[in-house]
Amino acid sequence: MIDPDTDLVARAGRGDRAAAQALMARHLPKMLTVARRMLGDPAAAEDAVQDAFLKLWTHAARWQPGKAKFETWLYRVTVNKCYDRLRRRGTARLEEAEEVADPALPADSVMENAALAREIEAALATLPERQRAAILLCHNQDCSNIQAAEILQISVEALESLLARGRRTLRARLGHLKDG
Repeated sequence: MIDPDTDLVARAGRGDRAAAQALMARHLPKMLTVARRMLGDPAAAEDAVQDAFLKLWTHAARWQPGKAKFETWLYRVTVNKCYDRLRRRGTARLEEAEEVADPALPADSVMENAALAREIEAALATLPERQRAAILLCHNQDCSNIQAAEILQISVEALESLLARGRRTLRARLGHLKDG
């Protein structure tokens, strides 16, 4: 397995801040995207990703190349940090999210798209954590089923089952959008 991050992780493990910054620059956007979608709260997502990168800094010296790709490990850490935050906060935040106004909506069509996106995000937020993570990794982060299964530490068959159940639930909750 060829991992483009092996050298940077090894250097970061030896305390090379430039290598750690290069890893952050390379992976921060992807980790933020998955965390924002899992948590639905940009501030909480940034905190979760910060925790994930802190773990990178403290655990880079113990990294074992060839066991898994670094990006797979980092996704796993980020998803775990999101799970931790979801378990701590409960379910009250979903109702609050609906009342947040988006000041950047200049036109009716953009408003309709934003409303549709909020409805989809709300439907995603109702999925069990593992189904949501599987959907987000495969559909939003463009991970292969194999990579997503590694990230979630499950078999490919288990991932496919999570995807099927998640998609079925989303179709049921969002089926009314087909007509529109």
